[in-house]
Amino acid sequence: MKRTVTAFALVAAVSSTAACSLEGTGSSDDTVRVVVGYQSKTINTVTAGTLLRAQGYLEQRLQSLTDSTGVEYSVEWQDYDTGAPITAQMVAEKIDIGSMGDYPMLINGSRTQSNPNAETEIVSVTGYNPKGALNMVVVPPESPARSLTDLAGQKISASVGSAGHGTLVQALDRAGVDSDTDVEVLNQQPQVGSSALESGQVAALSQFVAWPGLLVFQDKAQLLYDGAELNVPTLHGVVVRESYAADHPEVLDAFLRAQLDATRFIQTEPLEASRIVAEDSGLPQEVVYLYNGPGGTSFDTTLKPNLVDALKGDVPYLKSIGDFEELSIDGFVDDGPLRTAFEAEGLDYDATLAQTGNPAEVTGVDPVCGSDATDPALAGEIWFDGADTTQVAADPTCLLRAVKYARAAGETIRAAYVPDAELGTRWFADKALWVRDGETYLPFITYAAVDRFLATHPTATVVDYDTAVNEVRP
Repeated sequence: MKRTVTAFALVAAVSSTAACSLEGTGSSDDTVRVVVGYQSKTINTVTAGTLLRAQGYLEQRLQSLTDSTGVEYSVEWQDYDTGAPITAQMVAEKIDIGSMGDYPMLINGSRTQSNPNAETEIVSVTGYNPKGALNMVVVPPESPARSLTDLAGQKISASVGSAGHGTLVQALDRAGVDSDTDVEVLNQQPQVGSSALESGQVAALSQFVAWPGLLVFQDKAQLLYDGAELNVPTLHGVVVRESYAADHPEVLDAFLRAQLDATRFIQTEPLEASRIVAEDSGLPQEVVYLYNGPGGTSFDTTLKPNLVDALKGDVPYLKSIGDFEELSIDGFVDDGPLRTAFEAEGLDYDATLAQTGNPAEVTGVDPVCGSDATDPALAGEIWFDGADTTQVAADPTCLLRAVKYARAAGETIRAAYVPDAELGTRWFADKALWVRDGETYLPFITYAAVDRFLATHPTATVVDYDTAVNEVRP
């Protein structure tokens, strides 16, 4: 039975903790302790991790409780590379709240459910992609591979049980490649796999954000497969130990309200948020902004039905790797505490739940083409060096014109972002594969996507980025 946090329960819990000394799990003497596990480099969890911590939103919310009740709170942040060690610590009852990807969250629920003190539930989403573009497969820059079938007989690095691994297995299956017999999957942490890819020990790397974008940005890899081809939502979210939530509902409420603070900030100040996350995580800001900027990850805390359905669809994969005990997804997902947090903030949960578009799209006036950026499937951004804001491009062709003018004026471009012409995935303009079709220029992010387009547009021509910039008409 889920311990849904109600407003009445919160008042009762705060009054109770103020009236007596605190003992047992999550408390020491007169201080309530909460341990939060997060992944600083998994930047779709930033609203419950890196950004949340850097901005001090949770501590501020807890201080408000202290000011009103006299109860002291202490927050301990623990940073990990993947979700697996967070789950291990939650099984051991040493982490109270954790953020991770969809597959790790399900493994978390499966492994903790046998222990009432460790049992967890999903209480919010941090970020998601409706098509699955948060997971990708990359190969070395010089690789001849153009599709997943070209990896048959090769070694592929992935973190087994991660969202990146799940995408790989499902994608290989659709491509007719057996992940057990046709390829060798090496279970490696992301940074280990990145080194293995660079040194030629593996032919490909399948990982979650921000690793694919980081390696491509550093010219250490090229994109082979976009998880959006699966057209299955992928998400990251927050899990909490139910026993901790029952003992300290006011802490969970403070956490979720702090997550709403971080979500509002990343939606309204994406460039500044990316700077903060970059400084705290050590990732290049250009890479952080690729995913955390408008048109990238959908930062929306609500537990949407299609995301819950996607979790149910992940179960067969988890069973296939022999690492999953049966778990009731409907019983594992609980939006009660988040609804309470929304209500306390004066927000409409159901209205937000019903929204399907990205809460932060590229909008504004394109100064080069003189038109509004109204289509998120076309709109891009240019980030000039030294600028504290970006310039909008209404479509990819307009973006190329803007780059052309900037080069002629001697301006330095820090990064430019465009949506893939086939699936809409946001990507670096200079790392995209460009096709000229008449007077229109279209960016694609994989060779497979280019081949699919050329098959139905025989007069279109492949051009490199610099050629496209040079020849685009003013």
